[in-house]
Amino acid sequence: MTMDSAPARHTGQGGTGHVGGTAGTAAVRRSVTAIHPPRGPRADPARPLARPQRVRRRDGVVPLLTADALAAVLTTTVLARPGAALPAEAAAPIAVLAAALHAQAGLYRPRLAPSALLDLPALAGRAAVLWCGAAAVVAATAQGRALGWSALLSAVCLQVLLTCTGRGFANQLRCRSARRRPASALVVGPGAGASAVAAALHGRPEYGLRPVGLADTGAGEEGGGSVPVLTTHEDIRRAVIQNSVRHAVFTRPPEADERTASLVRLFHDHGCRLWLADPAGTAKVTGMRVAQPADQLWGYAVQPLLPRPSRPVERWVKRAVDGLLAAIALIAAAPVIGVCALAVRISDGPGVIFRQERVGLYGRPFTLLKFRTLRADEHESATRWTVAGDHRMSPIGSFLRKSSLDELPQLWNVVRGDMSLVGPRPERPFFVAKFAAVHPGYEARHRMPVGITGLAQINGLRGDTSIEDRARFDNHYIDTWSLWQDLWILARTAASFFRFRLGGS
Repeated sequence: MTMDSAPARHTGQGGTGHVGGTAGTAAVRRSVTAIHPPRGPRADPARPLARPQRVRRRDGVVPLLTADALAAVLTTTVLARPGAALPAEAAAPIAVLAAALHAQAGLYRPRLAPSALLDLPALAGRAAVLWCGAAAVVAATAQGRALGWSALLSAVCLQVLLTCTGRGFANQLRCRSARRRPASALVVGPGAGASAVAAALHGRPEYGLRPVGLADTGAGEEGGGSVPVLTTHEDIRRAVIQNSVRHAVFTRPPEADERTASLVRLFHDHGCRLWLADPAGTAKVTGMRVAQPADQLWGYAVQPLLPRPSRPVERWVKRAVDGLLAAIALIAAAPVIGVCALAVRISDGPGVIFRQERVGLYGRPFTLLKFRTLRADEHESATRWTVAGDHRMSPIGSFLRKSSLDELPQLWNVVRGDMSLVGPRPERPFFVAKFAAVHPGYEARHRMPVGITGLAQINGLRGDTSIEDRARFDNHYIDTWSLWQDLWILARTAASFFRFRLGGS
């Protein structure tokens, strides 16, 4: 029976810890909603990761899309008069292309203070690209009916004018709606900065966020009065539920410390939108440029924190690629799998395949398949970390583990959908609970399907290595995930396998 080459030295500080807090300003003190203290014991920090909720957010994306589409359609209609070079049927594809260009420029990202005039340069540039491309297509498909320079310039100017007008109207409607029905928000960060941001939100209702509490992630003092100071992870969770919190404003990057990072999963599980404000003016002091399109909260630079793994189309493509490549690999590796199975059967007797419960996507358990390399009882296989150097392991078992050939049956796990080719390595429930209690970012690994190989593995983090380092690499992989990165990791994994076969390191 094989023990996975997972565990290891435990480094770093443990637990989500006690989240201190300080009192906010008097304005915030009068406006917040009371938060009741926890009525029960502290929640188990190792509970399975919940599937993120889908909530309706008043981001104004649909009005902006409608304004952009109408502007493109109206512009095309004006140019598509009888005898003109541009047919009326081109309105729909031009509207779609305009929306795609605006999305690529980030013009649909959520913003607290949107402005059509600030977007004017980006809108003008995309309109020029769009109509130059349309003119080139018309010239190539309908000779003698090319768009002239005057028509092209008129199209660009008209679309920019209509788009800015429509976007300005949509932004005004959003601002009025935000004033009438502000959304509940929590401000997360060290005392002084969090209090300043909360005061700004309270005094400026046009941003549409109503602060209902402060979560001071520094070693602040206990707050007092009527200000709801959230001192524990459970306090924050109850505040999110009781106040229907839909926004969390961080005053420093969530990865700045373990306490702040541990809250990302909580907000993500409850469907909250995450924002990063800059009350200290770090970007201005250091000369760093703020992401475009620029956004601000009463002078504080602010930007949305968009979780990468929530892209459904790309996740579906990843699943399709995994299934296809795993099926091809199973067929190609069938002779090797047969030889390995025969060797295990001759060397160690019956029971070629070893089955073990592991934790997968969103904390769901599944049965992982491996070639058996060591016989052990069920309790030992579930709770013993590593078997490196175990005298009971046969030479065949040792070879299979060192070469990673014992993991070939996991290709069937990929075909079934339990795993991916690339992702965080799955672990046993006993160790998931143990590591989640020590390393706050460990459970966040389950946002992405687990994999046979991953970014941590190609960097040598397998076997008896740091769990903290592994979790950091895994979360970085999830935050920066792309199909190209998956292919790169698979190539690195294959290269390391062939180096082993050739006797290299």
